[in-house]
Amino acid sequence: MPTLRQLIDDGRVHVFDGAMGTMLYGRGVFLNVCFDELATKQPDLVRDIHTQYLKAGAEIIETNTFGANPFKLAQYGLTTETERLNTAAAQLARAAVGDQAAVVGAMGPLGVRLEPFGEVAESEARDAFARQARGLLDGGVDGFILETFADLAEIRAAIDGIRRVSDLPIVAQMTVGQDGYTGYGTGAEVFGPALEAAGADVIGVNCSVGPQTILEMVEQLVSVVRVPVSAQPNAGLPREVADRKIYMASPEYMAEYARRMVEAGARFVGGCCGTTPEHIKAIRSFVRSVSPRNAPTVAAVEAVTPGVESTPLGQRSRYGGKLARGEFITTVEIVPPRGTDPGPMFEQCRALKAAGVDAVNVPDGPRAQSRMGALLSGLMIEREVGLESVVHYACRDRNLLGMLSDLLGAAAAGLRNLLLVTGDPPKMGPYPDATAVFDIDAIGLTNLVSRLNHGLDPGGNALGGTTKFVVGVGVNPAAPDLERELRRFAWKVDAGAEYAMTQ
Repeated sequence: MPTLRQLIDDGRVHVFDGAMGTMLYGRGVFLNVCFDELATKQPDLVRDIHTQYLKAGAEIIETNTFGANPFKLAQYGLTTETERLNTAAAQLARAAVGDQAAVVGAMGPLGVRLEPFGEVAESEARDAFARQARGLLDGGVDGFILETFADLAEIRAAIDGIRRVSDLPIVAQMTVGQDGYTGYGTGAEVFGPALEAAGADVIGVNCSVGPQTILEMVEQLVSVVRVPVSAQPNAGLPREVADRKIYMASPEYMAEYARRMVEAGARFVGGCCGTTPEHIKAIRSFVRSVSPRNAPTVAAVEAVTPGVESTPLGQRSRYGGKLARGEFITTVEIVPPRGTDPGPMFEQCRALKAAGVDAVNVPDGPRAQSRMGALLSGLMIEREVGLESVVHYACRDRNLLGMLSDLLGAAAAGLRNLLLVTGDPPKMGPYPDATAVFDIDAIGLTNLVSRLNHGLDPGGNALGGTTKFVVGVGVNPAAPDLERELRRFAWKVDAGAEYAMTQ
């Protein structure tokens, strides 16, 4: 059987296998079990699934290692076993298929947020992926397949990690929603060229909401990359049937879409969640009779960041101007009202303006209290009183999408000065049963606002304009763990903070 490199180079269509998790679950493996440990705990079960896919016509078999990275294995106390488990899984797959199919090492996301939206550094991610790749390499894989990634930065870290230990080919696949964008809002026209520039040998999409969306992604990818394109859709969306998730797409339905994907330009097709050997057998039968069309000439494939220069700090607001010039600034904190009447707040602000303060600080639910929203309070103060506000904006109550919406609206309304904070937990306030989101922390939020100031959304897509926020962060010189506080402060500065306010 040719190697993965030979399959990439021969110009023909090739078939991946299907879901491993679906098959294991169907065999009675409970969801609380570490699936990635089964190569050592139940090798006969995993070997039999590999063999079934081989008999169904799969030419490329993936190892049972989607979650076998140090971060996910930590949930089972198996971090130190990372290399051993990956090696065992690769050896098992190789023994199951012999020389009848290529074997690729499956690698999924780490299960944690990376900088700039989380605390895990890209260097830590690269190290984790390198450990997994090293184990797979020792087990005898022909290459690697990166699957179900939503964060472009994370999948690039995975490619870098693999390249530390191997020059074998890499299949890099993102997953998208029904709108055709990843969870970070990145479209194929951005992640396709970016992955090609990062060194991926095959670029594609997998999982997602079913074959229709994957087909649309194939059509987009073939116009923006010059490497082969792959597609591994789910068997449609799952339905709950007697407490089980059942995927409803039939083998014939999946195979018909696989044929259309090949006609659109895909050279590698297979299945993801919900697919079985029956699906792969049908896909194999359908794609034998078709060839990928010639992809259009790609004018440029370099990953060009569409960001632009941000507006100079001194031009964003009067407050920003004083910061830029190093002038002394006076601000006073004004807590928004508990009810709906902003009148007393306005009167306080008018008195402060007459006293010569430069701005008022508007906290965002301090100590988890229920008060009028800080963004709207700040905007009302500026419009009613003519005094600039410094609006505190907390991560506690909003997910990433909600924060992005808030900030774009605030920018359009003319708000300029922000103090970005993580926020007090709800248990501090009068509603201790309220839930906290904390989708990202203040470091991730600082990165988000800094990107907006450069005209980019979280997915690296151009906004068509820039926001003009003055970016501030909090820092606590009396923190119990001062070393950690200072380290986080340094990360906030790296993320784009332009001033800090102490507590």
